[in-house]
Amino acid sequence: MRRSAWLILPVLLAAGLAAGGFYYFGAGGRSLRSSRVIQWIRDPGGHPEWAVHSGERCGDAPFILPTDGYIGFLWDDSWKPGQRHQGLDIFSGAQPGQTPVYAAYDGYLTRLADWKSTVIIRIPDDPLQPGRQIWAYYTHMADAVGKSLISPEFPPGTVEQFVEAGRLLGYQGNYSGASGNPTGVHLHFSLVKDDGEGKFLNELEIENTIDPSPYFNLRVNAKDTPQDIPVCESAAAVEAP
Repeated sequence: MRRSAWLILPVLLAAGLAAGGFYYFGAGGRSLRSSRVIQWIRDPGGHPEWAVHSGERCGDAPFILPTDGYIGFLWDDSWKPGQRHQGLDIFSGAQPGQTPVYAAYDGYLTRLADWKSTVIIRIPDDPLQPGRQIWAYYTHMADAVGKSLISPEFPPGTVEQFVEAGRLLGYQGNYSGASGNPTGVHLHFSLVKDDGEGKFLNELEIENTIDPSPYFNLRVNAKDTPQDIPVCESAAAVEAP
């Protein structure tokens, strides 16, 4: 469902090789967050204050954080005119297969037969809008050549397997959807709308996704995040979508 948004303008970094592959930027130069991502990949231990940690919950947020790393790119970030990022990219700074990815919220997991790096979890009752069904999408859980890093508990063809928040889903990878053309090692997480008939919409379109800020109680909307490092907000400070 999702081809990597990184296949825009590849720039090879020595730091990217050390972290498991290429890293990509759009034309028009690096944003502050892009520069921070480079720093993080080069030396993830050098800035512990930038990191989020799996299992953490910001205040009374309904979701726990799904993995360790730096939230380098936010929902509605842009690398070039017309580009709008559909979710969050959390960079571990480690090699593929080393950084676990966990379910952020209870739901029913599906992995389509041709998905090498992706699972999607149906959440039948949106904790912020009861009665609405939403989907949590996790991808890049494979290495550069497409060897899956998803937990073997969820083989291709898995449908509607219940998982609780905190369940191991797999490990961060650098698979872009094109073998041998890796991204930086990270998890892409997005919240996807339901089509009204019990199926998920196409995650490639930002209009089909939801700002995840209130679900994590973090300001992770690129349009209203003044800080480069997302900070924990009180529940009252972030409105539901």
